[in-house]
Amino acid sequence: MMPFRKPTSRFRPCVAALLGLVLTLSGCSDSETWQGKDISSLMPDLEFTLTGSAGEPVTEADSAGQIRLLFFGFTSCPDVCPTTLTALSKAINQMPETLQDRVTTLFVSVDPDRDTPERIASYVDFFGENIIGLTGGEPALRDLTKRYRTTFGYDEPDADGNYQVSHSAAVYVFDGAGNARLLFRPGLTPKMMSEDLTALASEG
Repeated sequence: MMPFRKPTSRFRPCVAALLGLVLTLSGCSDSETWQGKDISSLMPDLEFTLTGSAGEPVTEADSAGQIRLLFFGFTSCPDVCPTTLTALSKAINQMPETLQDRVTTLFVSVDPDRDTPERIASYVDFFGENIIGLTGGEPALRDLTKRYRTTFGYDEPDADGNYQVSHSAAVYVFDGAGNARLLFRPGLTPKMMSEDLTALASEG
């Protein structure tokens, strides 16, 4: 495990600025055919090398052909993470049964000091079968979040060593070829997301 490092006083403004990029981006290329925000050609293809919940290396190639829902969070998250993952699970379950297996959620923990592969495995089990728990060293996580124009940060730990993690609430949607297609932001209902996922799964 890497030692926990407290953020510098200059870090929080950077967090706010970079998270703001996601909000700015999400206002671009809106399409009448999508409930989420169309980010086609605005984000790079899906690419990562992380550690799976069994401790094994995992890359985007392991789920090639699947629609991937990329979400950054942490298992101690009190609200955003469980709410988002529950909504994604409901959205997938509302798709036609023949299409549900074409969607995989990638939950990437940005809290590697506490989120061991075993802990992540136990956590994602609550949210269905088509979800993969991932994490990695902080440098790899920094590179991946930067790739998708977001970031994360750590609050000061309390007397018991507990701390919160700031992260984006957005979900990045990639098609079977790994192309960035949509951004799901808070406010979309499971039904709305399900409509988009069904349309993507029905392409080609």
